Formats: sequence, C-alpha cells, structure tokens
Amino acid sequence: MNLRTLGLFALALNRGRKEDSVEKSSLSKIACIVFAFCVAAATAASAQIFTDLYDFNTGPNDPHWNTTAQGRNGNMYSTTPQVWSGQTGDVFKISPTGTMTELFTFDGTDGGYVSSGLTLALDGNFYGAAANGGSHGFGTVFKVTPGGAVTTLYNFTNGADGAEPSAPPIQGLDGNFYGNASSCAALYEFPCDLDVTYGSIYKITPESAFSVLHTFSGPDGINPFGQLVQGTDGDIYGMTMAGGANGVGTVFKISPAGNFTLLYSFDGTHGAYPLSGGLIQGYDGNFYGLTSGGGSSGAGVLFKITPGGKLTIVYDLADSGCCSLPNGGMVQATDGNFYGTTVFGGNVFRVTPSGEFTDLANIGGSPQSVMMQHTNGILYSGNAVGGSFDRGYFFSMNVGLAPFVSFLPAARPVGGVVQILGQGFTGANAVSFNGTAATFTVKSDTFLTATVPAGAITGNITVTESSGTLTSNKIFRVRPQIFSFSPMTGPAGTSVIITENSFTGATEVTFPCEKKATFTVDSDTQITATVPAGAMTGEIGVYTPGGNVGSSTVFTVTP
Repeated sequence: MNLRTLGLFALALNRGRKEDSVEKSSLSKIACIVFAFCVAAATAASAQIFTDLYDFNTGPNDPHWNTTAQGRNGNMYSTTPQVWSGQTGDVFKISPTGTMTELFTFDGTDGGYVSSGLTLALDGNFYGAAANGGSHGFGTVFKVTPGGAVTTLYNFTNGADGAEPSAPPIQGLDGNFYGNASSCAALYEFPCDLDVTYGSIYKITPESAFSVLHTFSGPDGINPFGQLVQGTDGDIYGMTMAGGANGVGTVFKISPAGNFTLLYSFDGTHGAYPLSGGLIQGYDGNFYGLTSGGGSSGAGVLFKITPGGKLTIVYDLADSGCCSLPNGGMVQATDGNFYGTTVFGGNVFRVTPSGEFTDLANIGGSPQSVMMQHTNGILYSGNAVGGSFDRGYFFSMNVGLAPFVSFLPAARPVGGVVQILGQGFTGANAVSFNGTAATFTVKSDTFLTATVPAGAITGNITVTESSGTLTSNKIFRVRPQIFSFSPMTGPAGTSVIITENSFTGATEVTFPCEKKATFTVDSDTQITATVPAGAMTGEIGVYTPGGNVGSSTVFTVTP
C-alpha cells in the first residue's frame, strides 16, 4: 500500500496506545493490510449474488476508505487515490451494471491521494476531500460536478484547521458542509510538527467560507477518521482513530455552533482504533460503528452507542471464526441489518441488530471501502486489491432486497422542497409524505422533487409508479416552523395558544429556565399550553418528532 496507511497506525503507537497483548495483536493485524495482496476466489452464500463489476487498471485504482454517492442520474460517484500510478487521485462514476467513466484526475496542485469518496449535495454536485496536495500540501476540500469539473474550495494549512482529510464533508440541515481533518502525521510525512494539531472539525459554507469548529488536543481524540453524520437531534457525530482516555480512539458529538462533547473513550475491550467509514444513525435512533481492533481478541467489534454516550457491543468479530479488521464502513440496509467487509478473510458480512452474524461471501483481497445501498436495493463497495490487474475492483452484492427511494435533505418544513432519488419515475403518478399527498415534478426517470404538503407528519415518503409503490429507506422529518402565540404576557397558570403547523406528536413545550409546561395538541396547527410555575420571560420551545423549534417572539411572565 503506502506510507499513509503505515503513518496512521504509527501515530497511534506513538500517542499513548494502551499497552496490552490484545491491542498489540490488534495493531499488528492492522499493519498487515500492507501485505494483503493475495486474492481468493469469490464464493457466494446461498441466495447471495456477488459480482465483480469493474476491474481497475491504469486509471482509477486501489479504492479504499472511499464513500460512494448515488447521483441524480442513478449512477454512483466516488474517488480513488490512484496509488499504483503516482498517488494523485481520480473521480469516477460507475453505473449499477458496471460501466465506468473516469471524470477527473488530480495533479497535486488541486489535491492528491483522494481516498475520501464523495457525498451528494442539494445543488446536485458532489463534495469530497483530498488527503494531500493543494496550495500547502496538506489537502483540500473540493466540489465536483456530475460531468467532472472540479473546484477547490479550501486548502488545509496543518494549523488549527488540521490536515490530510480522510472523509468527504456532509451537508447539514442548515445548508453548510461539515467535515474532519486529521494531521500531517496521518501521512507519516516529515518534517511534521506533531504538536501543531491532532485534527479538527470544520464547517465550510457553499460560498467557501471556512471556519474551525474544534481542534483536538489528545484527551478528546487524535485524528478524526471516517465521515461525520448529523443526528436527528441536529448535532454532528463522529469518531477519532486514536487518543482519548486509553489512547485507542473516541466517539464525540459537536453542535453546528461548535459545542463539543466527548461521548466515549474506547478501552480495547469494547473496541479500539475505529478506522472505518464513520458512524451511522440506525433506524432506532442510536448510532452504530465498527472498530478495526479491540474486542476479546483484537479482531474488532460492531458497536451501538446512544446519543447520550452509552456503548454496547452488538457483535465481537472474534466470534465469527472467519473475519477480522473491519476497515471499511458499513450500511444499515432496508432489511434493518448491517452489511460491511473485513480486510482479514476478505469477507462480506451481515449482522442483525440483535447480533446474529452471517458470512455472506469470501472475496479475498483487501476490501476497505464504505458499503452503500443503491435505490435498486443492491449493495455496492470496492476492494483495494485484486481483479484482473490486481489494482482493485468495484463489486455488487445482491442479497435480494427490493428497490426503494431515498431523499435529501433529511428534514424540511411544510412548503419545503425535497429531492427524491430512485428509479421508474417516468411513470410516477403519486408522491406522499406519510400518507399525505404531495405535489411533485419528475425531473428524470431517477430523480424527482416534491413539496412537503400541509398536514404532513414525520414518516416515510412513498412514490407510486406503474410498477408499484416504492417506500423510502428512512423516516423523513417534517420540521415545525417558528410559531406565534397568544396572549403575549401573563402569570404562571395562563393558557397560551400556540399556532403554526407540524405539531402532531409534540412531546414537550418549554419556557425559559427549562420549565416544562402542561399542554394539549389541539391539532396539527395548534397547541394549548399552561405557563408553568417558575417560568421566566423568554422564548417558548416546542419539541416534535420532526425537530425542535422556538417562538418568533418572547413571552413575558408577569407577577
């Protein structure tokens, strides 16, 4: 492989790694990625169909760590670091059947070693990060159009902004992008001032205004690795591959305003070195992730962590008897199960939420890319080694799941426009938000837009077409809007009428000083609340399944 892989683990060794036999075993296994160049014949389990779709050669090659995004046109887009031909990097697109097109090759000035992959944004373009190159040599954030035109948005300096970003930024509900950057030591490049930074969390606007939200110091983590995820609570969650109380990684959350919370420090027993595709939020509201090491024998674990930081092991890969080092990220598919890959064993696996493990296929090589599910129901990912030219390949894994629709953004208020991805839209005749019909516009057979209708409540989006009805893989949240109320003043015990929309299912109404009010949801557009004892003058807050919202004006508490 390359010095980047070695450097990530060398940094962990040099920064307070827990010195016990389990972790030494784990790290030695991780280091062996460099030598995983043998490829076994692929064998599929019953009812599982593995297909090598495209063998990389002299263009894009060696896919690892990369996130793959489905575009509006139904094709998939991602990047490779192009290790075999100079470590510059490429952007490519590939169809669900394996037709690959190289869209752009980085030359170093605009970035290099582009192993991050891409995320789709609301503007229809894709956003990613280069691990080195750019104006200062420490990486870039970039935008790329579906046609392959690349624009550099930011050049990292290895200061408080960090360096060597390994994952693409995500687009938050506020429209801004959030990402992480490690440090110059992530590439094991010297001279490198290791005391400058241990990595950062950044925000960048669509207009390229860059700001640092948090710079890591060691106890809170070292080298944030893997893509961030915005939770339904609005906070952004992620992991670091080293540092923390035991030196083997952390889980954290941070608000869009930069309020940082350390949720958990890995201890080896419950996982170590989360060198994966980052956290995902499960259908149950908890977060799930993989660690490359730790567990009972250092093989790695699949864990669950609540938004409050309580961590439990879902599955210890030592129990599999076949697989270890889950270096790539996983996906929770539409059947509710988790799918991913392991480097050692070269396996594709499935784990149920209750912890039942199935080895689906042995594909050999060194699969390290993030698993994704296309709206056609099929799983896709990359293998960094193997194929006809031994430079990696892109593959599919059909486990018999039905087509569905996906959407972005994750939430909108009534009247907001939602983008929907899928297939067969040319004959679409209805779109609904949890049963409420919506107006929509078909843009292509794989892309349409719909407006959140009045009366819609949080739930699935469905698209009805000639071949049947497709249901979204996730819950769409209808966000309440800033509301008004009457009267504007009164003492404790006053009944206040709150009006706007999307109040169905409201769970809490608050007044300043965290005073909770008794209330009744009269309708989707009205709540009657009673001013609680001890309330002070200020905004009123309403909490719903679709999100939380505050009043546009203050309520004045009188004696």
